[in-house]
Amino acid sequence: QVQLVESGGGLVQPGGSLRLSCAASGSDFRFYTMGWYRQAPGNQREFIARITSGGSTYYAGALKGRFTISRDNTKNTAYLQMNSLEPEDTAVYYCNGVLSSTTTWGKGTLVTVSS
Repeated sequence: QVQLVESGGGLVQPGGSLRLSCAASGSDFRFYTMGWYRQAPGNQREFIARITSGGSTYYAGALKGRFTISRDNTKNTAYLQMNSLEPEDTAVYYCNGVLSSTTTWGKGTLVTVSS
């Protein structure tokens, strides 16, 4: 089972960009479907995007076009590129990995969009 650590969060101005990383330790990363979610204060965790082991991608409709998910199996890392950020994107961002019936979550990284 992989262990996941997110990084790349921080403070960014509206209109800016950030790239989040999700580093996986353990074996078999390449077989996992990787996903990104976020949770804003007072809200439920919401789906952003996922990428399968074969590289197919799926996005929440409202975020498609601004957010891009990718993975580098040679680095055991998944990424979330976020562009044109808005204050409403402020949240803790989580990655997860799914393999068969097993789901693993990272602890999250905080993104704050503010001027």
